[in-house]
Amino acid sequence: MAFDLAFIWAAIIAFAVLAYVILDGFDLGVGILFPLFPEKADRDQMMNSVAPVWDGNETWLVLGGGGLMAVFPLAYATILPALYAPLIAMLLGLIFRGVAFEYRWRTKRAEHLWNYAFAGGSTVAAFAQGVALGALVQGIPVVDRTYAGGWWDWLTPFSMATGLALVLGYALLGATWLVMKTRGPLAEKARRLAYGAALATVAAMGVFSLWTPWLEPLYVQRWFGYPTAVFSFVVPLLVLGCLYLILSGLRSGKDAQPFVAALGLFVLGYAGIGISFYPYIVPTSLTIWDAAAPQSSLAFLLAGAAVLVPIILAYTGYAYWVFRGKVDPEEGYH
Repeated sequence: MAFDLAFIWAAIIAFAVLAYVILDGFDLGVGILFPLFPEKADRDQMMNSVAPVWDGNETWLVLGGGGLMAVFPLAYATILPALYAPLIAMLLGLIFRGVAFEYRWRTKRAEHLWNYAFAGGSTVAAFAQGVALGALVQGIPVVDRTYAGGWWDWLTPFSMATGLALVLGYALLGATWLVMKTRGPLAEKARRLAYGAALATVAAMGVFSLWTPWLEPLYVQRWFGYPTAVFSFVVPLLVLGCLYLILSGLRSGKDAQPFVAALGLFVLGYAGIGISFYPYIVPTSLTIWDAAAPQSSLAFLLAGAAVLVPIILAYTGYAYWVFRGKVDPEEGYH
């Protein structure tokens, strides 16, 4: 039986991107919420809650980006020129944020500068990711297997709104993470923030659910044509179910339920994007088979991924297991 290697690799990269979004999303969200917690003790706890796992979370970004370059080189060569500005902004934000983890604990006089770097880097990275997503959903023009747009095609009201929506969504993940990982006044304030973030995130999802189908005729066909129209009715119901679980968990004092339900919102949103895109990797321009590397390359790389991906999953799961439970306010970051 012949395997569709391009499809298998598309699934692997889609999984890597989803893993990055839901894992790095909450620690970016902690940074986004940083300015709302002015007390140093609260900020220390917030950073400590993500310090053991934040850099491991970004492994999935490397896997997704590197995999795209290796197995879908045409898509990589098309998407990058179209999205240079937001992607560079994202990388700069991640750099400043990563450096802030180390430098903030090494200085007293300049601590406020690294607070700004942590919060600003997290917000810029989240916003840039949303802008890039919005620009990709709008579609990237390709002529003769080459990007045919301009330098500023990514800058549209839709992409800006998508950037803001992702900041809200990450803030929800960050708030529910803090509810799960901290105690006392910090957790209670995070619980209050999570209420507003949950409502704002679901409202944003509703707006984009109404906006997105009209960007491309393909999306209208996918969202309202049979059999994919079934998902257009089921997914909103599941979104409302996740919202109910978030709000009821926050009201009843459950710590883990709001975070897990918030992750469910992202999985559902990601599934909706996948239904709209497939089989395109660059919407309406390149399918996964158009952009794929030769079969021999796909097979060779798949052998490596079959070893690497389980290892990444194992050490990621182990890290979260070791650092499970609430953060100890007396412990520092080393």
